[in-house]
Amino acid sequence: MAKSTSPESRPIAENRKARHDYFIEDTYEAGLALQGWEVKSLRAGKAQITEAYVYERRGEMYVTGAHITPLKTISSHVLPEPTRTRKLLLNRREIEELARATQREGYTVVALALVWRKGRAKLVIGVGKGKKQHDKRATDKDRDWQRDKARALRR
Repeated sequence: MAKSTSPESRPIAENRKARHDYFIEDTYEAGLALQGWEVKSLRAGKAQITEAYVYERRGEMYVTGAHITPLKTISSHVLPEPTRTRKLLLNRREIEELARATQREGYTVVALALVWRKGRAKLVIGVGKGKKQHDKRATDKDRDWQRDKARALRR
C-alpha cells in the first residue's frame, strides 16, 4: 500500500539535532494545548522545534522553546507569542514515567517531531541520555560506513 501524501500524515517539523545529541531510549506522543492561530500556522508548516525541551512542573508537562511563527492573516486583536510555553496533554502514568526518567543522572526529555495524527497536532517526545563527543563521532563514522556500503552494493 502506498503512503498517503496528505498533510495529515506527514511531519510538521523535525528535530534532527536531537538524535545527534542524545541516545533516545523511549518515545511518547503528546497532544498540545494550542491557540487557534497556532493551529493555522502549523497547517501552513510554520513551526520549528530544534530549541524545544520538555520539563515537569506541579505534576504537568510543558514544552518551551518551540517556535510557531504567526501568519500575517491572523486577526488584529490577537497578540501572538511565538515561543510561549505550551502544555502537553499526557496521561498521569506517562507524566509519572517521564518525571521519573528525568530524575536519573544525565537524562532529559527532548522534542523529536511535530506531526499530525487524526487531524490533531501531536508532539513526539523522547527520553534521552546526552551523548559525549566521542559517541557523536562514532555515530557519524557508522553512518558514513553504511552510506558507503550501500553505494558499493548498488554498483
